[in-house]
Amino acid sequence: MRKLLVGWIVVGMALLGWGLRTGTVQAAPDTAATPQFYTTSVQPIFKEHCYRCHGGMNHRGGLNLATRAGILKGGHTGPVVVPGDPAKSLLVRLIRHEGPTNDPMPMPPKLPRISNADVATVEQWVKAGAIMPEDAAQR
Repeated sequence: MRKLLVGWIVVGMALLGWGLRTGTVQAAPDTAATPQFYTTSVQPIFKEHCYRCHGGMNHRGGLNLATRAGILKGGHTGPVVVPGDPAKSLLVRLIRHEGPTNDPMPMPPKLPRISNADVATVEQWVKAGAIMPEDAAQR
C-alpha cells in the first residue's frame, strides 16, 4: 500500500513538473494602469462617496477629486495621492479610516463607510500609478 502511495506521489510530481516546464504563464495586463479603469471603476466610487464635498463646485479642504489636476494637487494639507504608493496616500488612509490621529474626520463623514471592495479598487488604482484621463471631470 505504501509503495502504491509513493508511486502516485512520484507520478503526480512528475506531471506537475512537466506542466510547469511546458506551460507558458503570462501575467495578465494590469488594467488598473489604464485611464479606462479610473473612468469605469474609480470615478463612480468618488461620485458616490466624495463629490458631495470634494467635486463640482465644492472643494472642502481645498480638495477637488473631480479633476486630474485637483487630485494631483491635493488639498490645503498637500497631495492626497502618491501614485504607486497607497500606503503613503492620505486619500487611501482616510477612506480606510486610518487617517492621522489629529484628524477626527474619517472619510466620508456622516455617510456609510466605503465598502472594502471599493477601498481595494482605489488602492489598486493608486498602486498602478493613479492614471486617469485628462478630461475625467467631463465623463
